[in-house]
Amino acid sequence: MKKVLCLISLVLLSSCLFGVSFKKNSTVYVCVKSTSLKAGTGFFSKSTGTVKYGDRLIVEESNNKKSKVKNSSGSVSGWISNGSLTSKKIASTSGGSVVASKSELALAGKGFSADTEKAFKNSGNNLNYDLIDETEKITVSEEELNQFIKEGNLFGGEQ
Repeated sequence: MKKVLCLISLVLLSSCLFGVSFKKNSTVYVCVKSTSLKAGTGFFSKSTGTVKYGDRLIVEESNNKKSKVKNSSGSVSGWISNGSLTSKKIASTSGGSVVASKSELALAGKGFSADTEKAFKNSGNNLNYDLIDETEKITVSEEELNQFIKEGNLFGGEQ
């Protein structure tokens, strides 16, 4: 079990240290359930739109942490974390909806598979995922986030 946790930590650390960037005009796909595109690279930048799992985007510019992208029609553009993108095409059903549960999307976005989760659950360490599941259910609107930033004087991450 310790070897598995060390391996996971090493993979996460290496992805932070050796970030990936994408080539200009390349096609990428959203690999998280949904996320906001931002006007700038800062954490508190205003949202310019939302993208969802499987959405096809075109890279306008990229560094090893974030990419500026636009949808194929060019109607929505903004900055997104490279960890939310993949160059591998994500297939969806003919109706355009994703055939995956919320848990499967979360695991896939983190590089986990159902087999990995099963191994953790069967490890005998009595790991409890209930609090993580509850935390993932929390959503904060842009208005609530902006109010929090204002009340906490959290300026400087707006870029």
